[in-house]
Amino acid sequence: MSLLRRFFKSAPTSSAPDLRFGRYTDSYKQADNYKAWDRAVEAFENLEYLDSFRAFLEYLRDEREENIHWTDTGDEIRFELYQGSRLVNGLATGQLIKAESKLAKAKSLHVGYMRRLVEHNFDFKYCRYALDPDNNIVAVFDTFMLDGSPYKLYYAIKELATHADKQDDLLLEEFEALTPIAEAPMHELPDPEKKAKYEYILQETQRVLDIMNHGELDKDQYPGGIGYLLLHLVYKLDFFTQPQGFMMETLERMHRLYFTNDNRTAAQKNLLLAKELQNLIERPAALFYKEMYRTSATFGITTPVNHKQIADFIEGELPNMDWYCENGHPEVGLAVPGFIVGFCLFNYAPPKPVRQLLELYFQITESGFYTSLGYPSKYCDELGGELQRKAIRQAVKEIVEQNSSQYPGMQPLIGVLSYQSMPAFARSFLLMLSQMEVVKAF
Repeated sequence: MSLLRRFFKSAPTSSAPDLRFGRYTDSYKQADNYKAWDRAVEAFENLEYLDSFRAFLEYLRDEREENIHWTDTGDEIRFELYQGSRLVNGLATGQLIKAESKLAKAKSLHVGYMRRLVEHNFDFKYCRYALDPDNNIVAVFDTFMLDGSPYKLYYAIKELATHADKQDDLLLEEFEALTPIAEAPMHELPDPEKKAKYEYILQETQRVLDIMNHGELDKDQYPGGIGYLLLHLVYKLDFFTQPQGFMMETLERMHRLYFTNDNRTAAQKNLLLAKELQNLIERPAALFYKEMYRTSATFGITTPVNHKQIADFIEGELPNMDWYCENGHPEVGLAVPGFIVGFCLFNYAPPKPVRQLLELYFQITESGFYTSLGYPSKYCDELGGELQRKAIRQAVKEIVEQNSSQYPGMQPLIGVLSYQSMPAFARSFLLMLSQMEVVKAF
C-alpha cells in the first residue's frame, strides 16, 4: 500500500476533502455584491465619493476567500486586499485614492530587473512600477477621487493586483539582487497533497512525452493530434495543481507559444512545448513543493463568457476526435475533449453551472488523481475502469438543482450519455453540455 493510501485510509469513504481546483474567478458574486455595485455607481454619480468607495469595497468582498479588509474613520478609508501572494494596501479620502503592492526589496540596483519593469510600465493602462524610499519595488495606482468611478477603480486595482502577483515570484527567482517582502497570507498544503500533485505532474508529463516520441502516431505526419495531447496536459496541470511562480509562467508561456502566429509549423511548436515540459519535470521536487500553497484572491484572470461561446467551441473542436478513435488511437482521441474542457477552464469564466459540469468532466476522466487526494472513487471503478452510470447521472442532476433558481430552464439531456468507453463518454458528455439551454433568470 502506498504512502498516500496509508495516509488517507482512515478517512470515511463517503467523505471528500475540501480542495480547490482551477483558476479563481470573481464572476460568480452573490446578490449582495451586485447591490453594492449599484450603490457604488449611484453614489459616485451623486458626487458622494467616499460612500461610493465604501460600496465598491463591499462589491469586491468574497466571504469564502476572506480577501479584503478595511477600516473607516469617516474621513478616510484604509484597506487591504489579497491577490495570490501579494498584499495590496490602499487609502481613500475625499480627494484621492491610492493603492500599492510591494513586490520585492532591492539589495542593489540591477539594470536587468529595472529595464524589465520600465518596459512593463509602457504596457500598463492605469499603474506603474516604482522604487520607494526603502528600495522596495512597488506597483502603484493613484487617482483623484472625482475621477475614480467604480468602473475605473475595478480595472485599475485589478491590473495592479494581478500583475504584482505574477511578477513577484518571477523576479525573485531570476534576480539574486532582490529579496522577498511581506506577503498576503499563504496556507501551506499538506505534504500528502503536495506529493500527489508532484507525482501526477511527473507521471502525466512523461506519459504524454512517451506517446509523442514512441507512440504509434507519427508526430510529424499528425502534428494536430500531438498538439491536442500536449495542450490537454498543459491545461489539466494548471487546473489540478493551481501552480504559482515558475510553473505557472511556464504553462502560460506554452499556451501563448502555441497560439501565437509566428510562422512556426504545428510540428515545430509541438517540439518547443515538449522541450518546455521536459525542462519542467527535471526541476528538483523542492522547487515544485515551494510553489504549492493556497492563497486568497480578489480578481479573476479568466474572461467571462456566455454558454453559447462554450457550445460553439465544443461543436467546432469535438469532431476532430473521431478519426483518432476510429483508427486505433483512443488516447489521442480522448485528448480532444480534454483539450476543450481544459482550454475553457484555463481561459474562460462560463456561467457557474457550465463551469461545474466542466469540472465534473475532469472528476470523471481523471478519477485516479482525485482518489490519490482522498476523494471517494464514485465515478469510475478503480479496478476495471468501468464508468459508474448512476453516480454520474446523480452528479449532473445535483448541479442542475443547485443552480435551478438562477438558471431555471437548464435541462441537460442525460439520456444521451454513453458509458461504453471513456472516449465515447467524453464525446457524449460534451455534446450534452453544448446542447443545453443555459439562460440566467433576471
